[in-house]
Parts: sequence; C-alpha cells; structure tokens
Amino acid sequence: MTITREAVEAFLFHEADLLDDMDAEAWLALWAPECCYWVPCNGRDDSTDPQRQVSIIYDDRARLEDRIYRLMSSAAHSQRPRSRMRRVVGNIRYEVREGEVHTRSNFLLAELRRGRQEIWSGVSQHRLLPASDGFQIRAKTVLLTQSDEAIDNLTFLL
Repeated sequence: MTITREAVEAFLFHEADLLDDMDAEAWLALWAPECCYWVPCNGRDDSTDPQRQVSIIYDDRARLEDRIYRLMSSAAHSQRPRSRMRRVVGNIRYEVREGEVHTRSNFLLAELRRGRQEIWSGVSQHRLLPASDGFQIRAKTVLLTQSDEAIDNLTFLL
C-alpha cells in the first residue's frame, strides 16, 4: 500500500463518518487486534501515564468491544435517545515511523441530545498500521480541550 496524504485523510474522514453515524460495529472493525483507545483526563498533552493516573477512557481491544456492546444494547441509558453528532476533522499532519503512520489532527464535534447541544474539541492522535485495504488503528489518543472540566455525558465515541 502506498501511503499518501489523500489516503490518510480519507481514512480519518471515513472514521469520523462512522462515529457520527454511530456505526459502532464498522468503527470497531477499523481497529487492530492489539490496540489502545485512550482519552486522558489531562488533555493538554499526552505525557500523562495512563498506568498511574486516571483516564476518561483507557481501553484495550477487549474493553473496546465491551464498550461497543454496551453502547449498542439497551443497557446504555445515557444514550437514550442517542446523541446526534457531526464533527469536522482538520489540520491533519502525518508521518511514517517504524512501519506505522502517526497522525495528529484537530476536531470540532457538535453533539445534540435531549435538546441540549455540546461542543467538544481537541486533538486526535492515531497510530495506523497500513493494511491491504487501507489502515487499521493500533492506537488512538483523544486530547479533549475540556478534559479537566466537569463532563456531563461522554458515553458516545470520540
């Protein structure tokens, strides 16, 4: 697979579409068997050690599968009704290191639920593994701008 800016951007935009459409099963299929999905409490940088400090989300593959199962079942009461979301992904930068594609992009996410709109923003960092049909996500870190503020409901996917 040839790694190009266009391919990296297309993958990140595709992931954003899946998240906005709450197509969680298709989103889960983007992930590598060994993976890490992390949203630290201190969203200003990624120097936090998730093994020693509290995280908003710190999932391996098994926990990510549990999260998706719960979200798609009737057990996720905080997602009744489901959040309606649209996000913009921009300022995409990438580089290839040791066989992985490391990306850094900004996002702005509008979430509407029960007549209340929240605006979420931050930086997403992906570590992507090139695959025959695109990429697999080995790791995703979401540095929320408001991660150290009170967060009411974050049961959807970032």
